Amino acid sequence: MLRAATLLIAATFAAPAAAQTITSAHYTEPTTRYPHGVLGDTLEWGALTLTLSDGSARHIRLPQTRVFEDITPRLSDIDGDGAPEVIAVESDSARGARLAILDENGLVAATPFIGRRFRWLAPLGAADLDGDGAVEIAWIDRPHLAKTLRVWRYSGGRLVEVAQLPGLTAHRIGEPFISGGIRDCGDRPEIITADAGWTRVMATRLDGGRLVARPLGPLDPGRTTLHAALACRD
Repeated sequence: MLRAATLLIAATFAAPAAAQTITSAHYTEPTTRYPHGVLGDTLEWGALTLTLSDGSARHIRLPQTRVFEDITPRLSDIDGDGAPEVIAVESDSARGARLAILDENGLVAATPFIGRRFRWLAPLGAADLDGDGAVEIAWIDRPHLAKTLRVWRYSGGRLVEVAQLPGLTAHRIGEPFISGGIRDCGDRPEIITADAGWTRVMATRLDGGRLVARPLGPLDPGRTTLHAALACRD
């Protein structure tokens, strides 16, 4: 997503009122201008449409050099104000992907771009991973190359990195889904992924500013063990 100066935002309002909250989000304006195909085809998205609590819609449109290279936008209260923001993957034609946080007014914060065309990241979700009251965002940096779990936190109006751990992944080239996420089985949230070789299901916690991973068991070809782990059935 980009700076406010380069965003084109169209909005419709029922009437002037108190600030509205986002109730849903979906990608719109399909485009083939970024032919990476990491999610199984060359179709990406040029815009994000938000539905607000008063029924109005806001449309956030990217410039021609960028797309949303993602499966679906995710709603989560990142800044702790009680209203959800949107977590999305935005890719630039020259610099690859970055994780972006948006609200009804456009870009709130973002990680740096990976730095190279056709380099992607796989979001895993957001939660208070270490119990300190702040929400962290987990994602896999270049799940086919670097295979590194990274955790960032929104602080002081920007995203800052908390920790990273190599040797984990959650996506294979061409798949239209992400194999992983965040679970909470009643103790504390854990990040569920595959190991780098796709042989084991891994659970990772944020503990004292460090990411600590442990194997839960073998990863079967159909990934039923991974789905079971996400559902706390391991």
